[in-house]
Amino acid sequence: MKTSFPKFPSPLAFSLFIGLAMLVVSCKDNTPVPPVGLQAITVQNLAADTIIGITPGVPPAGGIPYGAGKFTFYSLETNAIIPSADSASNRWDLGFRGTTIITNSGSSGPGQGGAFVWTGLFADLKSIPADSTFRVDAAPSYAIPVGSGRAWYTYSQAEQLVRPIPGKVLVIRTASGKFAKVEILNYYKGGVTPAVTEPDSVKYKLQRHYTFRYTFQPNGNRDF
Repeated sequence: MKTSFPKFPSPLAFSLFIGLAMLVVSCKDNTPVPPVGLQAITVQNLAADTIIGITPGVPPAGGIPYGAGKFTFYSLETNAIIPSADSASNRWDLGFRGTTIITNSGSSGPGQGGAFVWTGLFADLKSIPADSTFRVDAAPSYAIPVGSGRAWYTYSQAEQLVRPIPGKVLVIRTASGKFAKVEILNYYKGGVTPAVTEPDSVKYKLQRHYTFRYTFQPNGNRDF
């Protein structure tokens, strides 16, 4: 008596069968795939009119550090430094010179920029409130106020140090009318504030190098 045995599919055929079954199951699953969240970008050591000299004399009349008086222009949309030759264009969103930060708006540029300072943790700002008011630059006043304790930093004359204020987020309307949130993390080269005991010459050499993080919303809405 001849005995017959069932034929099993080859490994290749079995793999194709399993793959087809998984495809059918996935097609029947209508659960939406959640969107990938926006990522924060960190910029390090952005030079902002670094110090090139000290005025003669002693404070308050002298002994004041100074730079070349030029802004470093930055695009949040492209995550890149923009040449000074394009300062009159819509290519940049923020300009950095010492502790002054300008937006591409009003007296500073032809863009749709603006800003305001929001108090809270960077991660907690998930949507710009609908009733928010964006200020525009009107030199000598700016959308991001200049001066110790007025926006993002404090300055200690006794220590000759600039420190970011924790919990201060710059909410930016870009040159193209889109939105971003920015947190200044440090003002010194390498992202480390010099020790109070360091000589002023060291503090001057290392300052005006921004480290900051930001999240840019490319689709034009106010959510992060």
